[in-house]
Amino acid sequence: MSMWSSSSSFFYKRHSFNPNFFSSRIIKPVIGTRFVKCSSSDNANDIHELLKILPHDLRDNLVMESKKDQLLEVILDLGRLPQACFLGDSGRRYIRDTEISMEELEFAENAIGEIGGDNRGGISGTLHRISAVRSRKGVVVGLTCRVGRAVKGIVDIVRDLLEFGESILFIGRPGVGKTTVMREISRVLSDELHKRVVVVDTSNEIGGGGDIPHPAIGSARRMQVSKASMQHKVMIEAVENHMPQVIIIDEISTRAEVIACQSIAKRGVMLIGSAHGDRLENIIRNPVLSPLAGGIQSVTLGDQQAQQTDGRKSVSQRAGPPTFPFMIEIRDRHCWVIHKTERSVDALLRGKKPRVEIRKQNKEMKVIIEKCKIKN
Repeated sequence: MSMWSSSSSFFYKRHSFNPNFFSSRIIKPVIGTRFVKCSSSDNANDIHELLKILPHDLRDNLVMESKKDQLLEVILDLGRLPQACFLGDSGRRYIRDTEISMEELEFAENAIGEIGGDNRGGISGTLHRISAVRSRKGVVVGLTCRVGRAVKGIVDIVRDLLEFGESILFIGRPGVGKTTVMREISRVLSDELHKRVVVVDTSNEIGGGGDIPHPAIGSARRMQVSKASMQHKVMIEAVENHMPQVIIIDEISTRAEVIACQSIAKRGVMLIGSAHGDRLENIIRNPVLSPLAGGIQSVTLGDQQAQQTDGRKSVSQRAGPPTFPFMIEIRDRHCWVIHKTERSVDALLRGKKPRVEIRKQNKEMKVIIEKCKIKN
């Protein structure tokens, strides 16, 4: 049976929707997949590797921290108090009452090793990302040390879409977990769905630091990118040289990358990508990224048609088919909004509420699907 007629998702059925219509259902976890949060045993060694680059007293403070397993990032800025951010906290907290010195920054920089031209570096064998802030003279005066984790089960929320095989773009604000999702999708598609997957990893954020990919991406192959400006070329190279069924790209942001995505999609390769943006409308209104959603064109209407649009003679319409048939807003780690791109874009351009699925994981980590119309 075609998935478009399956009852697993309301996207695959035709309905007449009432604006006030709302329903929900629960999907049991997929057999053979566990919904698990990262425990201390999962990431203890990786966290220890990150702590090694910190000043000794900060390392000791964080080792004794009760929420160490929820650590998200550590901020080291010259002449300022060091800060840490934990999952569930609304902001950062100070972790010492004395300022960071230049000697401490130099120690951390030497422990990290090479920081790339995009001011990002990693710790070999881990998923952590270190980002540098430089002075006008090029000296490192600040470091953002982000904890990278592998979270199994998180993508079971959209496993049916992965099995369907259409391209998906994940949308979300910075820090919401898009890279973690890309990493787990790499593992699920390569190990569980047995696809030929290539990860184009610009800053080694998905596959981790070093030349050997982290086990978190499963058997997916990883192509590193020497410079961020070269990402679009490596994307095309991956398709032409390595026969992937799936290409995974994190942080699509330039016109060249958008064109590369369009080219890859036309070759029949499934794309899994991510882009910064809080809502689908951010993508539509972004002149660089809007072609991923089909693009926007202005159309002049005749007199009769204008009567149906409050007298407007010019309206915006989708210019063509989207590169990504599905777009998913990650509102938070356990609440995702699923758009059928064509339908949602057309609705938004007409000033209407798009029909979507809101998928959540409850406390038992079961997936709850709610279908409704929402205001973007």
